[in-house]
Amino acid sequence: MGTGIVANAAAGLPWHPGPLRAFTLAIWVLAVLMLATIGTAFLLHWRRHPDNARGYARHPVMVQFYGALPMAILTVGAGTLLVGRDVIGLHAAVVVDLALWTTGTIIGLGTSLWVPFRMITRHDHAKAVALPAWLMPIVPPMVSASTGALLLPHVPAGQARLTLLIACYAMFGMSLLLGMITITMIYSRLVHGGLPALQAAPTVWITLGMIGQSVTAANLLGAGAGDVLPAPYAGGLRIFGLVFGMVMGGFGALMFALAIALTVHAGRRGLRFSLTWWSFTFPVGTCVTGASALGTTAGSTVVHGLAVVLYVVLLGAWATVAIITARGAWRGSLPGPA
Repeated sequence: MGTGIVANAAAGLPWHPGPLRAFTLAIWVLAVLMLATIGTAFLLHWRRHPDNARGYARHPVMVQFYGALPMAILTVGAGTLLVGRDVIGLHAAVVVDLALWTTGTIIGLGTSLWVPFRMITRHDHAKAVALPAWLMPIVPPMVSASTGALLLPHVPAGQARLTLLIACYAMFGMSLLLGMITITMIYSRLVHGGLPALQAAPTVWITLGMIGQSVTAANLLGAGAGDVLPAPYAGGLRIFGLVFGMVMGGFGALMFALAIALTVHAGRRGLRFSLTWWSFTFPVGTCVTGASALGTTAGSTVVHGLAVVLYVVLLGAWATVAIITARGAWRGSLPGPA
C-alpha cells in the first residue's frame, strides 16, 4: 500500500507530464508484484507455520497491522483502474479493480470488527495504551469508500450504482466516527504518556491516513453522486465534500506539523531506521489524494499546488524508505521497532 499510493496519488494530480506518467506505470507494476509476492508469503506462512502465525494474530500490537492487507489490495485495485488501464485496457482494469475492491472490502470490514473484538475480549487491559497502530484495522472501510467512488461510473446505472454509493457513504461514516474516537484516544495518550517506543515514533504519521483518506472519499463520492442522485441531493453531497474537506484539511495541517515535530524530536534522541518508517508513505499519499480531490471540487489552484508539493514530499519519503528497505532485505538485516 505504501508503494501503490505513489502511483495512485500521481494519477490524481492536476498535471501529468510525460515522464511522470511513465514513472507512475512503473510504480504500479512494482506494487502489483509486491502484493503478489507478499500476499503469497502471508498465505504460505499461515499454511507452513500456523502456530507462529496465530501468535502474531494474538499479539496486541502486531494484530493491528492485519488492516494493511485489505488496504494494499484496495490500493492496487484502484491503481489498476487509474494507471493499469493503459496497459490492460479499460474493461479488464474495471474487472480486476472490482474483484480486488470486493475482496479488500470484505477483508477490511472483517478487520474493523475482528481486531477491536479481540482487543475487548482477549487482550490484557491493564497494559493497554492507545497507539497510532490502533487506526490500522479501522481505516480500510474508508479506503473502500474512496476507491469505491472510482468504480461508480463503471457500475450499471440504477439500483446497482445507487447501492454502491450508499455502501461507500456507510463505510465512510463507519470508519470516520470510529477513527476520530481513536485519534482522540491517541492524542490523549501522547499528551499524558509521551511518545511510544523511540523506534515506533514514525507511527504517529498513521493518524494522517484517516484524515487524508476521509477528505479523498468525501470529495470523490460527492463528485460521483451527480451520476447517481438527482438535484438537489447530488449538489448537497458535493457541498458536503467541499466543507468537510476544508475543515478536516485544517485539522490535517495541524497533525502534519505535529507529526513532523515529533519525528524531528525522535531523530534527536537517536531514531534509527526500522520498518515503521513505512508509516511515512501511505498517510502522506492520502494527503496528496485528499488535496487533489478537494482542489478539484473547490476549483482551487492553491490546493492543487499543495497536492503537488505534498507529492514531492511523498516521493522523497518513499524513495528513502524503499531504498533502505531493499538494501536491508538483500543483506538480511532489516530491523524492526525496538
